[in-house]
Amino acid sequence: MADLSGKKIAFLLTDNFEDSELTSPWQAVTDAGAQAVLVSPERERVEGKKGHTQDVDMHVSQAKAADFDGLVLPGGTSNADHLRMDTDAVDFTRDFFNQHKPVGVICHGPWILADADVLKGRTITSFPSLKTDLRNAGATWVDEEVVVDQGLVSSRTPDDLPAFNDKVVEEIGEGRHAGQTA
Repeated sequence: MADLSGKKIAFLLTDNFEDSELTSPWQAVTDAGAQAVLVSPERERVEGKKGHTQDVDMHVSQAKAADFDGLVLPGGTSNADHLRMDTDAVDFTRDFFNQHKPVGVICHGPWILADADVLKGRTITSFPSLKTDLRNAGATWVDEEVVVDQGLVSSRTPDDLPAFNDKVVEEIGEGRHAGQTA
């Protein structure tokens, strides 16, 4: 496993996220030595679909991609739908691609990438219901456990979390990727 000591990872989400898609990658990056920071359009705390609550560390309007080494976008249909409607969240996400920084997305998490206009020419996976949206945004969609494309790590469901976590830690450990662009 890569050593992520000294790295700072943003987790962008709002209420009704898929609990394990926050808690499992969070544990993986912190176990590797990184500092995880919960960024949200919410002001105080967020609650997952299954009841996990966690305090918000930073409001998305104050967050800057330049202050982080990577981004993780957990899924959950409602969470992902609300994030893609938040201009600050979309801009924050796009800036990781502009700065060539690793991004991990799982389940419905990739939805915001269509709104951020960062999918042209990329290969990605997701929860199957997003396939058409992601293809329409210019991506090649594949049905695989985990896909890595120049610093963009994607997976389909919580069942894929072990492979997703390993690749997220690996890509963040590698740092910037020239092909990770908006």
